[in-house]
Amino acid sequence: MAISLAEEDALWAAFADPTRRRVLEALLERGETTTTILAEGLPITRQAVAKHLAVLNRVGLVEGHRRGREVRYAIQPERLDDAADSMARVAAQWDRRLTRIKRLAESVRAEVQVDS
Repeated sequence: MAISLAEEDALWAAFADPTRRRVLEALLERGETTTTILAEGLPITRQAVAKHLAVLNRVGLVEGHRRGREVRYAIQPERLDDAADSMARVAAQWDRRLTRIKRLAESVRAEVQVDS
């Protein structure tokens, strides 16, 4: 599914923070879990985990479900796929740019060698 530029920017911003990436990794490893349990395995407070989960929830990467007094969070795989697709597109763009730069550098080098 194609996402808007604003959604893509929000996803990239969410992934830009290394702590949020660690929270996502922990959720991927543990599956659906609570903020308290996530905080036990991370070097940050439960309140910090909650703030990072709020950002991840806003961009749709995780979703919280209330079960009794607890809120249990889980990864949203479709949104993670959107993020992976976005990153793959950017990587492909950079690959094309780097290939052009390489060709340009090789042609300049060849010209310099001919002139020498």
